[in-house]
Amino acid sequence: MSLRRPAKNQPESFEFNASSLEAANIIVAKYPEGKQQSAVMALLYIAQKQNNNWIPLAAMKYIAKFLDMPYIKVYEVATFYTMYNLAPVGKYFIQVCTTTPCMIRGANQLVEACKEKISENECELSNDNSCSWMEVECLGACVNAPMMQINDDYYEDLDKQQTLDILDKILNGETPKPGSYRGRVNNEPENNRKTLMDLKNA
Repeated sequence: MSLRRPAKNQPESFEFNASSLEAANIIVAKYPEGKQQSAVMALLYIAQKQNNNWIPLAAMKYIAKFLDMPYIKVYEVATFYTMYNLAPVGKYFIQVCTTTPCMIRGANQLVEACKEKISENECELSNDNSCSWMEVECLGACVNAPMMQINDDYYEDLDKQQTLDILDKILNGETPKPGSYRGRVNNEPENNRKTLMDLKNA
């Protein structure tokens, strides 16, 4: 479960930068006149991405004015959905899937790696404040279990050592390559196809 309480230390102000403003205007323009408030979830995501993966109260108030809607409605959305972080999580936010398929294939080892490299506790910033981690429910990559999500990227088919290596790169300011760490493309079998190889003779 994500942090559901706003952080105690809040910035006094927030506004979209140029690229965020452009993205927000494009999204709002897709809605019919009078229905712009429906863009609230997308705008919250834009604000979170701009603000190092978390949404301050000032951003919610800014979005409320941007969409001409009550601030409390924006707050209700932000606090209801667990994909919105209400407190700092660091530049790199690691989400480790521990639902059954990942658990069976060793997700506990990924959790151990996060505890060793980042923090013993979930949702606690690393010593350099660059990242944090948490356990989450299914991220939809069960075939490539165990896996974790870092910001917008998926890292799949992992073991503990691979996870440690990925976290080391993050802590050193590097960007590790996303995808399967067993060399698979998407959900294909390892070592290429195993079935339907002789269709021409069928």
